[in-house]
This record gives sequence, structure tokens and C-alpha cells, in this order.
Amino acid sequence: MGAPHDLNQAAVPEGFRPFVYAGPSYFQTLGTLHARDLPDGLIVLGLRLTAAHCNRLGIPHGGMLATLADGALGINLHRARRNSPTMVTVNLSLDYLAAAREGEWLEAHVTPRRLGRQLAFGDCVLRVGEREVLRATGIFAAVARVRPSFESDG
Repeated sequence: MGAPHDLNQAAVPEGFRPFVYAGPSYFQTLGTLHARDLPDGLIVLGLRLTAAHCNRLGIPHGGMLATLADGALGINLHRARRNSPTMVTVNLSLDYLAAAREGEWLEAHVTPRRLGRQLAFGDCVLRVGEREVLRATGIFAAVARVRPSFESDG
């Protein structure tokens, strides 16, 4: 692998394709994401860690890892429910297990645990190879698409 400025050009593991999240989203702040399709219809999300993902200690920022886990859970629980309806986070619990480093390939693996009518439960593990970096559990609610409402002054 080349110098840190070459990280975006680093090889993407076999089986991954570019992942584009439709519409404007905070999730897009993670940068270039890739997905590997699984036989059950779920996906593994992956990205190459860059300096933009890291804090002053040179390791990925906890908020960045939380965003990846939250997004991977929401996307995969949505897919597990056969893409209907939209899922929003009700609860997200995180355990930071190990550090990752700039230049490493990070993957988000999701396991749906329960898919009810209104709530879906799942687990997500962020991994670098076999090393677990973060473990998350999430509860997501099924909602109709919501339009923002704003209070008026009058």
C-alpha cells in the first residue's frame, strides 16, 4: 500500500462494489462506501479508513464508527423487512472493543435478531479482518416517510 494520501486508491477487497446511498444523507459524510451482497439479501458495508475518519490519536473517531454501525443496521433491517417501510433508530448501544488504524479496511456485518410489525432488532459488528472494533445493538421503528414540520411564530 502507498503513502496515506493514496488510501482512497487502495485496493477494494474482491466482491465489493461501490455503494451509493440514495438522496441527501448524513451517512454520506463517511465518504466512499462499498457493499458486498450476501445470499440472504443483506449487505456487508466496507470502507478504507482515511485521516478524515480519525481523531487526534490517529484512530477512527467514535462518532464515525457509531454512524457506520447505525447506518449499516438501518439499511440491513430495512432490507430484511423486504424494503418496507422506512426504519428509524429508536435505540443504539455501542461497545468499543479495539482500535483500528488509517489505511485499514473496515467492514460492517449486521445480524437481524427480530423483525416485528413495528420494531426491528439487530446486531452489528465492525471488523478489520477478524479483529472486532465495535459491537452495536440497535432497535429500529418502522415509520411512514415523514416530512419535516416547523413551528410558526404566529
